[in-house]
Amino acid sequence: MKQVVGMVVSNKMQKSVVVAVDRLFYHKLYNRYIKRTSKFMAHDEHSQCNIGDRVRLDPSRPLSKRKHWIVAEILKKARIYVPPSPSAAESTGTPQVSASSSSSS
Repeated sequence: MKQVVGMVVSNKMQKSVVVAVDRLFYHKLYNRYIKRTSKFMAHDEHSQCNIGDRVRLDPSRPLSKRKHWIVAEILKKARIYVPPSPSAAESTGTPQVSASSSSSS
């Protein structure tokens, strides 16, 4: 087996991730390229992978029933959205409008 590159789609397990690997092949009858996706379970020793990370997998001996790959390296980390905290908005001097301050007469 050779190395594959894919995207992490699940990291809910301890020291394991599920990686989706896309491949293109030419279909002779349809005269088009078709995309197929395979999912591989891989061993992530230090639980560093997050959903959306691009990783390279190396083959290994069977580690469990479905796990035969090891995460060799994280090629690109996913951008994770972090909403701004309320204390950060106050420190910037942005005026906060609250519902209790508006008078209804």
